[in-house]
Formats: sequence, structure tokens, C-alpha cells
Amino acid sequence: MSDKYTPKPEDKFTFGLWTVGNVGRDPFGEPVRKVLTPAEIVYLLGDVGAYGVNFHDNDLIPIDATAAEAAAIKKAFRQALDDTGLVVPMATTNLFSDPAFKDGAFTANDPKVRAYALQKTMHAIDLGVEFGAKIYVFWGGREGTETDAGKNPLDAGKRFQDALNFLCEYVLDQGYDLKLALEAKPNEPRGDIYLATTGAMLGFIETLAHSEMVGVNPEVAHEQMAGLNFLHHVAQAWDMGKLFHIDLNDQAFGRYDQDFRFGAVNLKSAFFLVKFLEDVGYAGSRHFDAHAYRTEDYEGVKDFARGCMRNYLILKEKAARWNQDAEIQALLQDILADDGSTDAFKGKYTPAKAAALKAASFDRIALGKRGLSYEKLDQLTLELLMGIR
Repeated sequence: MSDKYTPKPEDKFTFGLWTVGNVGRDPFGEPVRKVLTPAEIVYLLGDVGAYGVNFHDNDLIPIDATAAEAAAIKKAFRQALDDTGLVVPMATTNLFSDPAFKDGAFTANDPKVRAYALQKTMHAIDLGVEFGAKIYVFWGGREGTETDAGKNPLDAGKRFQDALNFLCEYVLDQGYDLKLALEAKPNEPRGDIYLATTGAMLGFIETLAHSEMVGVNPEVAHEQMAGLNFLHHVAQAWDMGKLFHIDLNDQAFGRYDQDFRFGAVNLKSAFFLVKFLEDVGYAGSRHFDAHAYRTEDYEGVKDFARGCMRNYLILKEKAARWNQDAEIQALLQDILADDGSTDAFKGKYTPAKAAALKAASFDRIALGKRGLSYEKLDQLTLELLMGIR
């Protein structure tokens, strides 16, 4: 398929080895697709026109691989990158699959587990940097509890803080050009995961010794599964200069973590997210942390990957059209109209401004009667998305 919605390198569309390489296993069913090697996944992504590929350490190198096996895998992976032109913008560590991490990694009660988690992460950071990663993501999938009887949240928070401070110092000591991004999720696979939302992560980052190195990697599904508005969390992160990376997928509100194709469920939410990213000039990767339905073979996986990228580009075009639509813009101009009568109260506080504002007269009845035309604006947005504008 070659048209104006065909991805280009400047779109910076990326996928993880764990996304298109997902074999379709779920808690109730066995795999439905064969395991692909990392190199095979890179070639698949090259076929669909992706820009880059990201990995957990053990997506690339199995946890029990010998040195010779690791070297052979890395050689084949690098050859695939060279053949396809794909890059590795981001890497991360699997601190959730191995039974050693059943009580968490950085927040585990066992100090040996915490030390092993740091060791594993340092090696994984080295691996990511070896392949060119500039962003390193931390998803604490096991950093939580099923019962608060077993773990003090203050202790857990201090342990997580200590781990991030240690790893920031490691990155600086190695001279790596690397930023760290924290990824929030409210629950699953733990009953409750610490720092459950992007806002919680943003607050936590400010307690770190090198907060300038640490931002967030918000994921659509992780906020929407808790019934939250993802766009608002992204906007807060952007406003704070902390939107280092983003995970795009889709999700029905209140469900388990579904990781559907981007735009597959909440089309209007996806539209406003794309519009925001394009309007503010977000220049990072558009990473699709999603996977194909379990019903699909690998041709279906390619359809899934193409669909993620195509939907983003279609919504990008719709966003540009929304910004240029005369009726929509006229409504916005009326909604945002400012007659200048409050100019004297704007800006930085002064005693004179406060006194003037306290003495000002406002017609609260008229303020309450004014209609804002949000119904019409929303309907025009829907009509644009449905293709009749």
C-alpha cells in the first residue's frame, strides 16, 4: 500500500521486539504464532515501513544465553538493522518476567533481589547504548503489592528513589548520552503498582538527585484502563518538559491491559492526542506498544503494524484539517473571545492588581447564561472524523 498515509522515516514510528513478536499467548491460551528471532522481527518491521525497533534486554538476548550465543544474536540483529535501515531509539529492562522479581525489583523486600535488579539494569543499559538507544524506559511491572501487610510504601518509595539515583550516576559515570523515562501503570500484573499514574511519576521525579535526566513514557492503555484522560497526562508531562517518549496503543476503559492497535477503540481520544503531539511539535518517537489480535498469523501482524502507523497519519491529516476548518475556528474564536476588560488583572501578582480585582464588578448572572457552543464544536469534530467535512 503506497499512498499519502505510507510511513516515512521522519514520522519516527517505532515498535518493540515484544510487540510484533508477540506470539499470542494469554492467561487462558497457548501461543498461536511461532517465535521469531530478533533479526526476523527487524525484517518484518522493515517490510511495513517502520523507522525503528526497541527492545527489553531479554527480548534480544535470552536471560540464560551463553556469551557465544549472545554474540551471534547481536551480530544477526545488527545485520538486520543495517539491511533495513532501522534504528534503535529506546531500550528497557525486563524486571518482571523472571520469578526472582515476583516481589518487585527495585522495591523488593529482599536486598539481594534489589542488587540483582541493579546489576541486570546496568548490563541492559550497556546493551541499549551499544545499539544506539538515547532513551531508557523503566516500567515497574512488579513494583507493587497484593497486600500492604507485606511492604511499607515509604520503604518501597525510598528503594525506588535510591535505584534511580544509582542508575543516573552510572549513566553519567559511563559518559552515556542517555535519558531515563518512567512508565506508570495502575495495576496488572500486580494488584496495585506503585506510582500508578503519570502524574505520580512526575511528582516522584522531582525527588531525584538528577531529575533533569529523568522524564516519563506515558502509555495510552495504562491511563485509560483506569478510566483516566490520557491527553491530560501527556499535556502535563509536556508542560513540565518531561515527555521523553510515548507509548501509543488503544484500550477500552476499565478493561485489562488490551494493547490494541492505535485508534482501534477510542478514535476521538486518539485524534486529540495526535493533534496535541503535532500542534506542540513533539519530536520524539511515536512508539506503538501494542500487539495484534490473537486471531492473526504474521501477515495479520503486518496488517496490525501498518494499521497503527496509517491511523496515526490519517489522524494527523484530520488534525491539520481541524485547525484549518473555518467554521470550527470561528467557533473557537467566539469561545475564546476576550474583550480586554480583565487585562488589568492578568499577569504577576501585585497588591494594586489584587485591590483592583477585589473591587471589580462582575455580572455573574450574565456569565452563567452564556452558552459556549461545545455541543456544536464536538459535533463538527465528529463529522470531520467521520469524513463528511
